[in-house]
Amino acid sequence: MRSADWYFDFTSPFAYFASLRLDEMASKTALRVHPILFAGLLNHWGQKGPAEIAGKREWTYRWCVWFAQQHGIPFKAPASHPFNPVSYLRLAIAADCTPLALHTIFEAIWTTGADATDPTLVVELAQRLQIDPAQLAEQRLKDALRSETDQAIARGVFGVPTLAIDGELFWGADAIDFALACYADPTLLDSDEMRRVKNLPVGVARKLS
Repeated sequence: MRSADWYFDFTSPFAYFASLRLDEMASKTALRVHPILFAGLLNHWGQKGPAEIAGKREWTYRWCVWFAQQHGIPFKAPASHPFNPVSYLRLAIAADCTPLALHTIFEAIWTTGADATDPTLVVELAQRLQIDPAQLAEQRLKDALRSETDQAIARGVFGVPTLAIDGELFWGADAIDFALACYADPTLLDSDEMRRVKNLPVGVARKLS
């Protein structure tokens, strides 16, 4: 069975939406999940996140509400956003990133309107997952999260969520169908037009100060 890797951060509503379809990938691949720090990607690639651009921030939240309603997905944004996801990511690692752990954490953040900045929420989730909250300060978890983020960057991951299959990256909640299609047909990216756009020349480049 071929393998696939899924990179995510709990701060991303798109990662939440994508997490609801992971079973589709897990039924076809040996799926490995990787908690990473989205802010680390942004810092490395010199980007701003959607929530850091005023107009894009408003559009993103409204789109998420609409998308969830269209697909019958439970959704209620946290009390404030963005928030620091580090403790939640460490908790996922401490819980071995099981499907139950991911679902429990994503659900608490993205379906209840809870205050994700409240440290008592992390403690409550840790207890539900039978993890000692004191473990979340352990160096091994800090190192593991840093390592996962560094490895994602080395692989070229630039956003969350991202699926990596056979060296190809599929970014975004709406990329799962594309990923499944490429998994079913490994030649899909070998067409002349796919090859052409992969190497499309840059026509003009902005000078960033």
